[in-house]
Amino acid sequence: MTFVLIHGAWHGGWAWRHVAPLLRRAGHEVHAPSLTGLGDRAHLARPDIDLELHIQDVVSLLEMEDLNDVILLGHSYGGMVVTGAADRAPGRIRRLIYFDAFVPENGKPQMDYVAAAVPERAAGFRAQGEAKGFIDPPPASLWGHTDPQVIAWLKPREVKHPYRTMVQPIRLANEGALRRIPKTFVHCTSPATGAFDQFAAKVRSDPAWRFVELASGHDAMLLKPQAVAKILLDQLN
Repeated sequence: MTFVLIHGAWHGGWAWRHVAPLLRRAGHEVHAPSLTGLGDRAHLARPDIDLELHIQDVVSLLEMEDLNDVILLGHSYGGMVVTGAADRAPGRIRRLIYFDAFVPENGKPQMDYVAAAVPERAAGFRAQGEAKGFIDPPPASLWGHTDPQVIAWLKPREVKHPYRTMVQPIRLANEGALRRIPKTFVHCTSPATGAFDQFAAKVRSDPAWRFVELASGHDAMLLKPQAVAKILLDQLN
């Protein structure tokens, strides 16, 4: 089986450094790319990077590597990206996993969901994004990190995030096929960031979804990699 793991805002492919080896050890192919302008591609950062470009990053990976029967996971902001990628290439996707992630409706930007859940955070993002074109990483404590050594490791790897990705509405052209793809939502609850409870509440009892609750902070792939790998492997059944 092939896993494609898409990181969230401010992060990069490095976020999966502890989970990817566990999946490979279990016999699976794993791709954990960095989106344009982030992670090891931070040198490509520019203010005009938008959501559509990040969606194309993933679609291009699927096409160039000829990946099929893919478990496509989006963490946090990555939920916006994988939704768009699955809309463009539904035939390549076996399951979508929203890992404490945004589950967008057609025509809505990520910022609408942030504003609905934590308006003061959205206001701060808007002020900085409109002034600079980028948004600085929030404190690592928001992601559940408390270990000073981990925070020191994390800090130089988190980079400013292009603002346009957060305010560009997602455009879906193949919603029927997108709806037919099996889906899983993983909700990280300890501590919750406040932004993803709205999606957990919506899909928790929906028979079309699998729902998993994980007692971890938002960056569970770094905080509890063994538990995350088990959850992902369970989605193969």
